[in-house]
Amino acid sequence: MEGLNVLQPPRPRADGKVGVSVSDYFDFSIYVDAAAADIRSWYVKRFLRLKHGAFTDPDSFFHRYSELSDDEARDLALEIWDSINSPNLRENVQPSRGRADLLLRKSANHSVSRIQLRKL
Repeated sequence: MEGLNVLQPPRPRADGKVGVSVSDYFDFSIYVDAAAADIRSWYVKRFLRLKHGAFTDPDSFFHRYSELSDDEARDLALEIWDSINSPNLRENVQPSRGRADLLLRKSANHSVSRIQLRKL
């Protein structure tokens, strides 16, 4: 199972007891980590690739972005990153990394630069 928030801790229930989290059913979990600046850069590069690819489909919801200049698209991608993705990364995704059994740290070129196995 893959997802940004699958390692979220369980939320307290209305009766004050702690509920169950989807990750309680995992035998082993992996968190792929990277510097926020690298993730931001990868996001912008991906947005620009999509602008010239999938966004060009007239039936795509994102087609309107294909009409932007590269500079406008880069600015929009940075605005989306700064207002939505970065806060989600800081507030929801990164705090869950301590719940993973294995932590893989990626460097700017996407190679794995560090592997940490939590003692099980």
